[in-house]
Amino acid sequence: MYYTDRGIEELVQRRGEEEVSFAWLAEQLRTFTDLNPEFETSVDRLATWLARSDDDEDLAEDA
Repeated sequence: MYYTDRGIEELVQRRGEEEVSFAWLAEQLRTFTDLNPEFETSVDRLATWLARSDDDEDLAEDA
């Protein structure tokens, strides 16, 4: 496990059984960015990646 995975592992341990909506997740990302504007680019890239992750699979199937 990478050092940077610690937060991800904590998320899974604490909330791994919960179900959330993307609307809830988006609101949490907005709040985090408001409180930590230095991470705005990273949060935006993550959100874009999550939004488009299925597109990569669709493109691979078309090839």
